[in-house]
Amino acid sequence: MTDGKVRVAIIGLGEIGQGWAALCTAAGWPVSVFDADAAATANAPDEIKMRARMLVALGRASTQHVETGMRDLVVARSLLEACKDADWIIEAGPEDLRVKQKMFESIESVGHRARVITSSSGAFMAKDIAARCTLHHRCFVVHPQNPVELIPLVEVVSGAETDHTLIELTKGWLRALGRIPVEIKKSVPGNVAMRISAAVWREAIDLVLEGVIDVDDLDRAVSLGPALAWAAAGPHLTYHLAAGEGGVRAFIQHLLQTYERIWEDLPTWSKLEPEQRRKLVAAVERAYAENMDQIRPARDRRLAAILRGLELAKEK
Repeated sequence: MTDGKVRVAIIGLGEIGQGWAALCTAAGWPVSVFDADAAATANAPDEIKMRARMLVALGRASTQHVETGMRDLVVARSLLEACKDADWIIEAGPEDLRVKQKMFESIESVGHRARVITSSSGAFMAKDIAARCTLHHRCFVVHPQNPVELIPLVEVVSGAETDHTLIELTKGWLRALGRIPVEIKKSVPGNVAMRISAAVWREAIDLVLEGVIDVDDLDRAVSLGPALAWAAAGPHLTYHLAAGEGGVRAFIQHLLQTYERIWEDLPTWSKLEPEQRRKLVAAVERAYAENMDQIRPARDRRLAAILRGLELAKEK
């Protein structure tokens, strides 16, 4: 580390890896990136720079930091070149346990100077990902949300042998990047945010497939309803406030039976059959047949505006 800047290596240049790279680059940190896929490596620099500069346009980063970070961005030709000087190595490969295990084993063999090696996995536990490693104390999960460079929540999940001082160190690095780390106290598949998202998405899919509502209206109902309320307060605080002075005790007393009747009616399936997949894909593509190059920036502008609003409210 130099001048408070953390040297970061990002291994895997899919959507999540590029998001991490854009976030760290926009902070002015020296970043090296690598992907075994030559095509992904070739396309990554332009995408990372575009996403970092977009943070300036959205008021989420300074031009000076972004330009400094982009000057220091290194597209490595090998895993060794990417990892050899890194303080923090971020694995952002596919959600495939065997792939991640091999990647972690290879990273450990070249990342001797790294204080921590983290996986961006939302599906697998640290002990399983690092099963082939020997220095388990520095290996754990740091799971961001997508888009990484905009959504501040990051879940930190330790393994049984993780050095907690390194957890605290990494949480400090995340805060320096403008992230809000939450530490998961017990490893569960999907961590917390993905499990909640999976439960809500299953209901959203079911309502569309059952013909209750169209895709675009469903998305409006969620984003302008519970998602908006939860953005300000989260589910428990939302319900605690909903009953006024009586709080959650009164809310449960008066509305628990209503929710229990709804829970009884919720879908419990755990697999989408091929025909259901086809119907879902067709419905989403039909709803959003516009150019995705226009939809994505519009989504990012809305996210940035929500974040600004939350930050302003917190300051008052």
